[in-house]
Amino acid sequence: MKETAPALLAELRQISGRHCLQEGGPHGPDHSERVLQNALAIGRELGARLDILAPAALLHDIGRRAESRSKGQVCHAETGADLAASILRRLGYSEDDQAAICHCIRAHRFRGRTEPESLEAKILFDADKLDSIGAVGIGRAFLFAGQIGARLHNAELDHETTAAYSGEDTAYREFQVKMSRVRGQLLTQPGRAAARRRHEFMESFFAELNLEIYGGLVLPETAAAEKK
Repeated sequence: MKETAPALLAELRQISGRHCLQEGGPHGPDHSERVLQNALAIGRELGARLDILAPAALLHDIGRRAESRSKGQVCHAETGADLAASILRRLGYSEDDQAAICHCIRAHRFRGRTEPESLEAKILFDADKLDSIGAVGIGRAFLFAGQIGARLHNAELDHETTAAYSGEDTAYREFQVKMSRVRGQLLTQPGRAAARRRHEFMESFFAELNLEIYGGLVLPETAAAEKK
């Protein structure tokens, strides 16, 4: 399992950071760093090429700004892979490694057209999806909702009829439309195991959120009395 040289890894982090800072919010440099750590952890367990996973993880979202500006009309995975190709050439990656890394980036999107074929692409897919669920995923969903000016909650709406990048694109809509489905989409055994635990936490959190908003006030003394 060949590791990426520290100097090259530092340069990749700088490049990733410049792109991701332009987007900010839930897709800032901290997201790419978490995806990197997820990918390396799964990659070590499965014996994958870590020198492919590291650049793929750090560069996977560099096309996000273009997608946001287009309000979802541009695919950030496709754009990111195109941007990454020139970056990787400049950094001296071989053509084969460029192709392997760009495939990972192109195939990492939940709604993407490209299916992950290599082990590394499947790992990056899982590493990215794990960061979209659980406690971190909930936090990122609220961060994105605030970034686009969405309301706090909209459980009473039909989420399939609401629009992305709108005032109704809340964290709960993201849970209903995407986050709740992630558990069944992961491609590696370590990814699926982690996703099950994170999914259970999300269900508990949003059940509590719905109770607090629509279920009325539950006072501590009332709750204690109900347990007796």
